Amino acid sequence: MRFRPAVAILSFALMAVAHVASAQQTAEAVVSGDSGESVFKTYCGACHGRSATGDGPLAASLRYRPADLTRIAKRNGGKFDPEKVYRIIDGRDRVKSHGGTDMPVWGDAFKGSVAGYSDKAVKARIESIVDYLKTIQAK
Repeated sequence: MRFRPAVAILSFALMAVAHVASAQQTAEAVVSGDSGESVFKTYCGACHGRSATGDGPLAASLRYRPADLTRIAKRNGGKFDPEKVYRIIDGRDRVKSHGGTDMPVWGDAFKGSVAGYSDKAVKARIESIVDYLKTIQAK
C-alpha cells in the first residue's frame, strides 16, 4: 500500500475539526447546566467574595476594592439594570464607572478559553451571572 500524504493530512484535518466541534458542544452543554451562582463563585468569588460583598481572598491585593455586588440596585436608585451589569461583566464594552482594569474581560476570557465557547455560550454564561446577581440584591 502506497502512502498518500494528501489523504493523511485530510484525514487528520477532519479528525481535528470533529474533535473541536465535539469540545464546543460539550462546553456549551456544560454552560447550559451551570447555575449563575456556581459560575459566579467560580469566576468572580476570588475578588468579589463568595457572598458578592467585595471581600474575596484576592480583594486586598487589588488596586481598587471590588464592588459589593449585593448593592448594585441600591447604588442605582433601587433599579437593577441587567444590560448595564451584562456590559460590565462582558468587559468588551468598557464601562467607565468600573474603576480600572483589574477586572478580567470575561467575555473575551470565556470566548478564548480552552473549551472555546461560542458567542452564544459566552452570552448564556454571562446572563446566568447577571440573573444570579439580580437575586441577591440587598433590600
